[in-house]
Amino acid sequence: MEYIIIVAGGKGLRMGGDIPKQFLPVGGKPVLMRTIERFREYSKDICVILVLPKAQQEYWHALCEEYGFHEECLIADGGETRFHSVKNGLQLIPDDCEGTVGVHDGVRPFPSTDVIRKCYETAKTAKAVIPVIPVVETLRHVEEKRNVQRSEYRLVQTPQVFDIQLLKRANRQEYKEQFTDDASVVESIGQDVTMVEGNRENIKITTPFDIKIAESILQ
Repeated sequence: MEYIIIVAGGKGLRMGGDIPKQFLPVGGKPVLMRTIERFREYSKDICVILVLPKAQQEYWHALCEEYGFHEECLIADGGETRFHSVKNGLQLIPDDCEGTVGVHDGVRPFPSTDVIRKCYETAKTAKAVIPVIPVVETLRHVEEKRNVQRSEYRLVQTPQVFDIQLLKRANRQEYKEQFTDDASVVESIGQDVTMVEGNRENIKITTPFDIKIAESILQ
């Protein structure tokens, strides 16, 4: 069984508006709908779990009616942090379920289906997989006041895909501030994480400039 937990808890503060960024239109359709559709393109059978703050769920349902968007999703309540949001999403997966589960940012509408497939296929044996892309800019260490070798670093994207039982076990821990993503959660229980090549179009939409980039990608 394959699941995808799509975390969409942003309040849109960096966008400078009242509408959370996951609901902003890109190419005439809300970002979050495009994200869900990309996973449906990968698989019609994947179970989509959408994690939204409770205060935004009524608005989401209204948007679905407005746009005639009827993709089936399970809805979980957003938590205080990403860790807690994913934990809430995982609770909708039966405890005895075997298979793989991905975690994806709701504001990343352009993961390629090839990258999604690669993550899920690799996770069947590797148990924990993240898509990454090379760093193309020069990196500088602020405290040490020196540049570092960019070849030694990668930018991490989503979906991050895991064995279901592994991620459930990792999320039974108490929350720690060093949990910056789901890979860091499973690494904290001793699990190695495998990297696969991501796609550069898989941007995370957080600023008005990102909206412009997203519109260009669609064109």
